[in-house]
Amino acid sequence: MARLHCVGVGIELAAHITPAAQKAIADSDVVFYAASDSIFEAWMAELHPNAHSLQKFYQDGKSRKTSYQEMASEIVQALEQNQSVAAVFYGHPGVFVQPASFAMKAAEKQGHQVIMLPGISAEDCLYADLNIDPGRFGCQMYEASQFLYYQRTIDTSAYLILWQIALVGDQSHTRFEEDKNNVQLFIEYMNQFYSLDHTVIVYEARASYFDDLRKVEIPLGQLTNVALSEKSTLVIPPSTKMKRNPFFTKQEKNLKKLKLIHSR
Repeated sequence: MARLHCVGVGIELAAHITPAAQKAIADSDVVFYAASDSIFEAWMAELHPNAHSLQKFYQDGKSRKTSYQEMASEIVQALEQNQSVAAVFYGHPGVFVQPASFAMKAAEKQGHQVIMLPGISAEDCLYADLNIDPGRFGCQMYEASQFLYYQRTIDTSAYLILWQIALVGDQSHTRFEEDKNNVQLFIEYMNQFYSLDHTVIVYEARASYFDDLRKVEIPLGQLTNVALSEKSTLVIPPSTKMKRNPFFTKQEKNLKKLKLIHSR
C-alpha cells in the first residue's frame, strides 16, 4: 500500500513548518508542491532532491478547477510508482486547497493510505495579526463568491471574514486579478446589512519574516479604491451589539424564582 502525505507548511516561508511535516517530506520517495515563488522552489529543493513543481498546470484563460484536477492526477499517478508521496501546499492543506482534496479522495478510492498534516493557515495568522479573538463576539467566514451567490444569514454582531475577496463574482474560475465591477456589486449587496461608512479591513498575511503584513482599514463604500490580490481577505468587524436570547432570559428568570422558593 502506497502512502500519500498532504502537507501544510504554513504561511510564513520556512518559519511555520512543523517537525512532523518536515519529516514527512524528507521520508517521501517523491515530492510535489504548488508554488510560483522561486524562493519556495529553492527551499523545496533543499528539503528533498526529488521535488517537482505543479505550477505548470496553471495557464492563462484556463479554469483553475481543471488545473486542480490535473495536479491531483499527477500526484495520484506517482503513488502507482512510489511507496510514499508528499504533496506540499502553503498554509493548511485542508483549507482552500482543492488539489489536495481531489488527490486525497482519489488516493483513498484506490486503496492508498492518506495522511493530512496541518499547517498554520491564513486564518491563524489573521487572528494573531489583527488581535481578534473569535470567541469574544463570534466569527462567520465564507469564500467571497460563494457568499455572494447563496443566501446566508448574516449576524452583524459577529465578525464576518470573506476569503478571496479579489475574485468575488468570478464564475469563470480563470481570473487571478480583481474585477472592480464585481467588487462594486459586492459593496451594493453588503449595504443591505452594513452602512457604507462602516470600517472594514483588507488583510494579507506575511509571506516571510522580512515582509510586512498588509492591513488596510477603509470604509466599506470605498473598497474599490483599494488594490486587492489573490491573498487579500476582507474582515468586517461587528456593527451591532449582541442581543440577549429571550428563551434563555426567560429560563434564567424561572431558575432564579425556583432558587428563591427553595431558599425559603
